[in-house]
Amino acid sequence: MTRIAPTALYQEVAERLRQRIFAHELTPGTWIDEQKLAEEYGISRTPLREALKVLASEGLVDLRPRRGCYVTEISRQDTDDIFPLMALLEGRCAAEAVKRAKPADISALKAIHEKLESAARDGRIDAFFESNQEFHKKIQELSGNRWLLSVIQDLRKVLKLSRLHSLSLEGRLQQSLDEHRLIMAALQAGDAVKAEKLMHDHLLSGREALAKIRDGASS
Repeated sequence: MTRIAPTALYQEVAERLRQRIFAHELTPGTWIDEQKLAEEYGISRTPLREALKVLASEGLVDLRPRRGCYVTEISRQDTDDIFPLMALLEGRCAAEAVKRAKPADISALKAIHEKLESAARDGRIDAFFESNQEFHKKIQELSGNRWLLSVIQDLRKVLKLSRLHSLSLEGRLQQSLDEHRLIMAALQAGDAVKAEKLMHDHLLSGREALAKIRDGASS
């Protein structure tokens, strides 16, 4: 483990912990050993605690009085609550992106979409997931609405806590690709209303896939 220089800010500590949480190195429900982490990073517990406060504000950890800090566990209710909200927000992003996008922006989106097509053809789920994230983020940026972008990013951080991946459901990768094709077509056609609805429905399809995986795992 690379030690953090004494002059590093607590934001760097927060980012390192954030990435360990997203990688599930620190799994949901895990108690965070502050003393051990401070020793690993070669820092005092003060910047570590400040970093944990940042992560708590993002919903990634849960600070419990007299019990310590735990990595947040995301429940089915959480995903059921978050996905409809994400659908509304990302749908709005798609509509605003259509109105603001220049030809060069559409070309950039098309290039990302082509990476999705390639990953799907080869069955590379991880590569598809990364390109999917890039595609959504590009649309969010094109919306030009920094408030929408901020809220969506915070919600996506929380969703990363889920141990489940919608693309692991049989047939979901192809379904997701088909949905992206329709979204891309609406963006190219400059149809803001259609792009908004398609993006909205695409997010809800992701929630349905997760629900099927959960139901299968519990049966």
